[in-house]
Amino acid sequence: MTGLTVALVLVVAAAVVLRWRRPAWYWLAFGAAVATLRVLIRYASVMDACGLTVPPSRWRLALARIANRPVPESRAPRILRVHPTRTGLLLRLKLRPGQDAFDVSAASDRLRHSFAMYGVTSRELRSGVVEVRMTGYDVLKRVHIPARTDPAPMRVPVALREDGAVHYRDYRAVPHGLTLGATESGKSVYQRNLVAGLAPMDVALVGIDCKQGVELFPLARRFSALADNPDSALDLLEALVSYMADVYQLIRAEQRMTVNVPDAEIAADIWDLPEHLRPVPIVVLVDEVAELALFASKDEEKRRDRIITALVRLAQLGRAAGIHLEICGQRFGSELGKGITMLRAQLTGRTAHRVNDESSANMAFGDIAPDAVLAAIQIPTDTPGIAVTGDSSGGWARIRAPHTSLRQAVNLCNRYADRTPELPALAPFRPATAALPSERVRLSKSAPATV
Repeated sequence: MTGLTVALVLVVAAAVVLRWRRPAWYWLAFGAAVATLRVLIRYASVMDACGLTVPPSRWRLALARIANRPVPESRAPRILRVHPTRTGLLLRLKLRPGQDAFDVSAASDRLRHSFAMYGVTSRELRSGVVEVRMTGYDVLKRVHIPARTDPAPMRVPVALREDGAVHYRDYRAVPHGLTLGATESGKSVYQRNLVAGLAPMDVALVGIDCKQGVELFPLARRFSALADNPDSALDLLEALVSYMADVYQLIRAEQRMTVNVPDAEIAADIWDLPEHLRPVPIVVLVDEVAELALFASKDEEKRRDRIITALVRLAQLGRAAGIHLEICGQRFGSELGKGITMLRAQLTGRTAHRVNDESSANMAFGDIAPDAVLAAIQIPTDTPGIAVTGDSSGGWARIRAPHTSLRQAVNLCNRYADRTPELPALAPFRPATAALPSERVRLSKSAPATV
């Protein structure tokens, strides 16, 4: 009996330590089994209390009268699958006639309390089938991207969603994006994760950092072109517009518009071209876009108009040429001058970190997902990196990128420096870098900062 008591005490102590230090391990070892039993035992009563049941059908009532049996009870959605995950539970439900996916979504907060879970979200997979994703702990407190992700060309796992799923930045599906956030809100870390995810891919990185290059120039070995002031940014953007025109000429020459060519083989963008002719895709990262739009003299105003015009052209026409914009800033409203709202309308992907006022959140989500505005202004100041992301479909979610130090991002860019493509059209803007050191650079603050 003493040995059993000691073993029980050790198990309880291990569970307490794991829940405090390693919540994911605690969930996989103890929490998932307990939560699964709790959901299965409480399911019928919880669905009834949350208003997710339907009364018995007429034929069931008629059969009960004929057989002289008690009146059938109301029925809850049928469970198709219960699947534990590394962060929670996945519950797949088959809705009863008369129920809607919105009913489950509206009751998500009540389900969270009833099942004693940290968070509950739902989405409709197909007509009549809803997937309810429950999280057992705060996955955004310590963000760890799973080792196994689902990467694809131009698809970067950049953050973790509050439901435990990986958030991808897919440039093929969402060509252009806008990232907003106040100072110390986590924009720079989000941008480093983008660069770190794109570094191993066959893609050209182009950077515009008007803060004298303090954010992007340490990563210069993986960039095909960089600009650190508005004058060089204008020349770089106009060079990209000329490059885009050359790519369209290449696509037009390879369209092969004959009656013998199947529709699927007609080239309309770079991804339809043969691999040996396909230009490398380009991702343009613009840090602090307001520095490109502000002016203090007539000459600066003319430069500003040319910069915004070039950005609008790239946003409107660049997708088929493989040019993608990733624009960051603290504010992105009409006060920055003409053309700004036209540019913002072309930026499908929206990500907002902590903002200082409601109008800044409206700049990101007011025209696509009004519900996300309130979530963006409620991000606390003591949780840098948490953001709200959405797109033109109206859906949105809270995400957080794992912390990536500048030293880690620099080391990754140095490791994949040989994958940096040389584009003749952008050769004048290729950053000059020194030779790499022979010894391995340590991932510590005391390591010397080498570029």
